[in-house]
Amino acid sequence: MKALISWFGSWSMLAKHFLFLSLGTLVLLGGLGYINLREAEGLFRRQVVSDAQVIIDRTNLYMNAYLDNVQNILLLISTREDLLNVGMEKEASDVLRSYANMNRSLYKSLYLVGVDGHVISNSQTTFDIIGNPEIPKLLEQAKQTYGIFITEPYQSPMSGKTVAFVLPIQSSSTKSLKGIAVVEIDLVQLTNMIAQFMNTKNQTFAIITNKKNVVHSFDVGLPLSSYRLLPYHTSVYPPELDGGFVERVSDLPVGASEIDGPEGDLVAVKSGMNNLGWYFIAFYENSFFYQNIASLYRNFSTAGVFWIFLVLASTYMISRYITLPVRTLVAKMDRVRDMEVLHTIHATGNDEIGRLARSYNAMMERIHHLMQETKEAERRKKHFELKMLQSQIAPHFLYNTLACISSLAKQHKIYEVRETIKTLVGLLSFSFDKSTEFVTLADELEGLRMYAYIQKVRYGDKFTMEIDAAPATLSKTILKLTLQPLVENAIFHGIVPLKREGIIRIRAKYAKDKLIITIRDNGLGMNSEVLNSVFEERHKAPSKHRFTGIGIMNVHERIGLHFGTAYGLSIFSLPEIGTLIRIELPAMEHEHAEKNK
Repeated sequence: MKALISWFGSWSMLAKHFLFLSLGTLVLLGGLGYINLREAEGLFRRQVVSDAQVIIDRTNLYMNAYLDNVQNILLLISTREDLLNVGMEKEASDVLRSYANMNRSLYKSLYLVGVDGHVISNSQTTFDIIGNPEIPKLLEQAKQTYGIFITEPYQSPMSGKTVAFVLPIQSSSTKSLKGIAVVEIDLVQLTNMIAQFMNTKNQTFAIITNKKNVVHSFDVGLPLSSYRLLPYHTSVYPPELDGGFVERVSDLPVGASEIDGPEGDLVAVKSGMNNLGWYFIAFYENSFFYQNIASLYRNFSTAGVFWIFLVLASTYMISRYITLPVRTLVAKMDRVRDMEVLHTIHATGNDEIGRLARSYNAMMERIHHLMQETKEAERRKKHFELKMLQSQIAPHFLYNTLACISSLAKQHKIYEVRETIKTLVGLLSFSFDKSTEFVTLADELEGLRMYAYIQKVRYGDKFTMEIDAAPATLSKTILKLTLQPLVENAIFHGIVPLKREGIIRIRAKYAKDKLIITIRDNGLGMNSEVLNSVFEERHKAPSKHRFTGIGIMNVHERIGLHFGTAYGLSIFSLPEIGTLIRIELPAMEHEHAEKNK
């Protein structure tokens, strides 16, 4: 928690202000929008459900009237019991046909069935061909019933999917069952009449009996999209409503409920059972209630966009006049560590921010000036220090060299005396030359050979020095007395303590615009602790064996001072194996280096 608070505290004023206003806006508009939209959706839902209940009640009234109409037809047919007599078949068929023609939208097939099973139909020819296996079942059921009854939906060869209204006909003389009158209704027409005002993109309906059988029919004239809200099995023809869904719908209470549909939640409005023993259920897509309040969504969206615009505008004003100058000042102060470039702030205002910016600019100019003065003083200090070290010739070196010359003279080695003196004079002349600090690699190697010759006079065959320099490198620039201190260190600390002859190999090559020089010896080497202390020798007193006061650290600092920190020394060493020193310098011609200096 503390880390989170600390992280939030590190935010800028602009970010905090924007976050505060944005969250406030989202909470205010979101809460207000959620409450209003939910209330609007609830009101619309209640209104739709109320309208659906009114439609369902009217539909039930229509079905009750439909039942009355069918009952009247059956009663009319029952008054003509003579039509069941033998020889009255043609007249009975004509009567039934006339009733059917008067009510084409209601009745599909009409039958008079004698107690002996003889059947007369309004379409007698068709019946004689295809028959109807349900008629005997209806006759048997009528024998056990004393009034009109309605069957469950079944598939009739004459009428398709239908429901039969059956009225037993009794003989007026014997009071016994003489036959039955049967009306098979046209469920397609019934479904279509209801679908005209109940089947839309977002709503549909179903009619289910109290025994959980589907009454309404699938109309092949309607597209399948008209039935998308309910789970129809389209693998059979005609498609049938899923049995599990019918079970769940049948168990719903009367009124509005929610149920899962194939394409989302549905709101089901179920009526009470009508006189036919059927339940009428209207289904509404749940998203339908939200689609009709889209205008409210748009209003709230417009208000939200306008409010966000105000937040952005106010944030911009704060950023423009307060936060941006402060952030600019902070950014400039964060870059103070780089004093090579003077970082100033453009300040035009006369307010507190403007005065703060001008004070910062004045402070930075003063600090920059002091830094430049300090760097120049440090550079001159290093330059004079190195000049002093370079000009110092260690007394022990001269003493040892003169002692060697004296010894050679006593041995009457005139040639060796002359060469040694000549070499010493050349080495001193090379070292004391104040005209330039830069020399060619060829001159530096010549000075190194003179130094090595004097040391070989002193130590004899204690070491051998091999030089392998590519011709292209001899004209490149190098600081004077760069190699001599490193070879001197290899002789006195690496090879002299050995009881065998040592070898010092010097190689120079040109690679990728760099002059690479390596100095390798097979001396004692160094462990990691001694190797880490090599670059600290600048703070120690110079060794009495040195030719000058310049050590390894001085060489490294001189290279960095003149050529940059990308160049310098790298040292690798292993005990009893030897030491390798790698020198990287820019590959510049000697004249070019003089001009740069």
